[in-house]
Parts: sequence; C-alpha cells; structure tokens
Amino acid sequence: MRSSTRVRSWSPPASAFVGFRFPPEVIVLAVRWCLRFNLSYRDVEELLVERGVEVDHVTVYRWVRRFIPLLADAARFARHSPGDHWFVDEIYVKVNGVWRYVYRAVDQHGQVIDVLVSARRDAAAARRFFRRALTTPKVTPGQMVTDADPVYPRVLDDLVPSARHRIERHADNPIEADHSQLKHRLRPMRGLRTNRTAQTIIAGHAFVQNLRRGHYELAADVQPGLRVAAAFTELARAI
Repeated sequence: MRSSTRVRSWSPPASAFVGFRFPPEVIVLAVRWCLRFNLSYRDVEELLVERGVEVDHVTVYRWVRRFIPLLADAARFARHSPGDHWFVDEIYVKVNGVWRYVYRAVDQHGQVIDVLVSARRDAAAARRFFRRALTTPKVTPGQMVTDADPVYPRVLDDLVPSARHRIERHADNPIEADHSQLKHRLRPMRGLRTNRTAQTIIAGHAFVQNLRRGHYELAADVQPGLRVAAAFTELARAI
C-alpha cells in the first residue's frame, strides 16, 4: 500500500504587528517620534490623543522596546559600510538612578558605528565594545582616535593591531559633538529604567541618526526631511 505524503504549502512569516490592537502605522509613528524628537513617552501619548488615538504612555514605552531592534535589524542589509577612521569615546547616562557608561564610535563621515551600555569602564568592557563594533560592519579601521584611557592601547593592539592609534588633544571632537545629540535626546526622558532599555533607546537613536545622515540605502529618492518617515514605512512592511 502506497503511503501518502502530505505537502505543506508555504506561507509567509507572520507580521511582527500581529496581536497588537493598534495598526502598524500608529505603532511605527510613535516609535519614530520617540527616537527622532526630544519627547517623553507622555508627550507622544498626548500627540497621539490629538490625532484621535488613545494610547497609554506605558504602551508607547513597550512599543519602543519591542520594535526598535526589529526595525534596525531589518535595515542592516541596506547599511553603508563605514569609513576607516573611527572616533571612540564614552559618556555617562543614569539608569534607574545609577550611572552607567556608554561606549560609542563614529566614523569620519558621521556614521555611528556601534554603541554599548556598560556597568564598568575597564578593559573587559572596552574589549566587548570593540568586538561588537568590528563585527557589525565587517570593516577593519585604519585609524582609531580615543581619549587617554590606558586600557585602549592594550585592547586595540590585541584586536586591531594594524590600526594606527591616536591620542591627541581635541582629536576626538567629532564624537564629542555627536555625544551632544544623544544627551539632548535623553534629557526629556528623565532617566532610563533598565540597562536593556538604555541599550535599546541609545542604539535606536544611533539608527535614526544614521538614517537622517543618509548612511542607509533606504528612501534614497526622498527629500532629506522625509527620509526617516519613508524609511520607517518601508521597514514596517519588512517585519
């Protein structure tokens, strides 16, 4: 007796928005506002109410945590390769009342390469950050500019021995200027609750900054002022 083989038909993966009460357009708009503008979650709640959408600010917070990583991941194949001249520095942010370190790197074109929130500022944290940063774009930098932290030479000699390492006064001005953009964005949020939330928000801010600066092949034919909105609409269809 011949056994029958059941052939399963292919179906596309379920959308990331399945199970949410609000349509993707509303969710993506709220997430984009949170990343692009200096707004608190309550500010976004109020703006949505003005448009006839009643959403609690806690729901907006949950949308941000859920969808920022998905949108950034969907865009990774469209990201431009960074330059070979990197500027690396750390800033402090408060997470649940405790100061945390944020390692950041930008290239000579203003692309934010990577960010990492860390409880410590030591060789292990620096090594973890550089491993992440070197893996993400798959580009080996030819020059690294850092501050005078003594852990950097040891870590860079180990991970990127071919790169020239510069420690000069005012040489890290490009990343210091970029730090101010992040600090300006975080100020209305009045602190971050968890390390995971801090990592998500800060990485999401870097993602939107890179979109604004044209470091993705997304919404390339759209005028700069509409680039982020168009890119988010395109990415929402992909997730």
